[in-house]
Amino acid sequence: MSTHVVQDQTSTTRAPAPSGVHSFFALAAILGTQLMLLLDATVVNVALPGIGSHLGFSPTGMSWVLNVYTLAFGGLLLLGSRIGDLIGRRTALVWGVAAFTLASIAGGVANDSTTLLVARGFQGAAAALAAPSTLALIATSFREGSERNRALSVFSAISGAGSAVGLTVGGMLTDWGSWRWVFFVNIPVGIAIVLLAPRYIKETERHRGGRFDIAGALTGTLGMASLVYAFIRVGESSWGDTRAVTTFVIALALLAAFLVNETRVERPLVVLRLFANRNRALAYAVMLLMVAGMFGTFYFSTQYLQTFLGYSPLKTGFAFLPLAGPLFVAARIAPRALARFGAKRVATVGSSLTLVAAIWITQLSASDGYAQGILPTLILMGVGMGWTVMPLNTFILSGVEPKDAGSASGLLQTMQQVGGSLGLSVLVTVFGTVSRHHPADPFIEGATAAWTLSAVFTGVALLLVLSLKQPKANVLR
Repeated sequence: MSTHVVQDQTSTTRAPAPSGVHSFFALAAILGTQLMLLLDATVVNVALPGIGSHLGFSPTGMSWVLNVYTLAFGGLLLLGSRIGDLIGRRTALVWGVAAFTLASIAGGVANDSTTLLVARGFQGAAAALAAPSTLALIATSFREGSERNRALSVFSAISGAGSAVGLTVGGMLTDWGSWRWVFFVNIPVGIAIVLLAPRYIKETERHRGGRFDIAGALTGTLGMASLVYAFIRVGESSWGDTRAVTTFVIALALLAAFLVNETRVERPLVVLRLFANRNRALAYAVMLLMVAGMFGTFYFSTQYLQTFLGYSPLKTGFAFLPLAGPLFVAARIAPRALARFGAKRVATVGSSLTLVAAIWITQLSASDGYAQGILPTLILMGVGMGWTVMPLNTFILSGVEPKDAGSASGLLQTMQQVGGSLGLSVLVTVFGTVSRHHPADPFIEGATAAWTLSAVFTGVALLLVLSLKQPKANVLR
């Protein structure tokens, strides 16, 4: 296996490296896209109470404002990656960002829940077209080694901090304006990227031939959507609910059809040879579990601060800054730590700190408040995720052929989005089930149960990190 990795690895060093002004603006357009797409997964978090009261969402139904986006994003990412192979990854990024900007306008002017959810779905679909090109363009534009590591360190910092920044920006926009501005803020960013990318990013090779895996896209996306709906339905009613049970059966049938389809089509959405590398397969699983736990922390912490402690949207947004700062600094330090200690050791330290953070918040009580219960969790999680994301990126990208760079990137981000939507739906189910049985203190009891399951997700992720093998060849040189 290690010989195969080294052979693949040499093929990735042929990527040209941008220089000077082109290098700066090329990376700026790539990072701007990544930040906008990731930020949109959490920027509405702080605005949810306002959205819910204005458009008539139920307490558990509000999670659909997040889940519709992440489901469309994650479910269509691999199809978006294939489209990028056909039309070129720079073109896919530009078209995706343009469509995302238009969908953001539609979401901002929505006056009913259905219109908003449709707009969120289109945002997710547009993000699925643009997102695979971000990491893929780094892989094909910067030589493997120090150049790519510098780009990846900033990319990882932006990716990790994007969620926390989204919460802060969402609080500012909601408090100073209204919830609609969490959508309108994408307009100037999207326009800038559409103007910069064609000028400063070189187009990639187009890989024509074969058919799009439409059947895979439909069965995979509808299967995940059905699974998420079933979990949320259980959270609103019970495990004996007929509609929930029926939807679970439909979800399993669709996902089974997806797996069968992927073994038979000429150009599958999931390139199974990417999982032949043991480290890469484990890294994908770790990313899914980490994001599943992190989304639960964000969602219920936001509700705790606003509905339980009475924080305003602005104060809630700033309350998450202690996550963004340590995360960004840790991610920037990560390349030097990787060079000295290796990817596995750095990822082990990062995931261990994230697990400590996940366990800490499970001890939160009604009398603790922000400083004792939330703040330490955010600081520990910031450092932990900052030292986890980049090592996982390096395990996933090392040795990937240029023709598979888009698929590897798309699958990575699919794990993130599916982990977020599926993880949140499971945690909302646990919250709803437990809170119904504790009418005296429903929120704390329900949130504690959800946070405990988040800690379990993170604990399993740590065990998988410990199972990774440090490559014999220095893939980070």
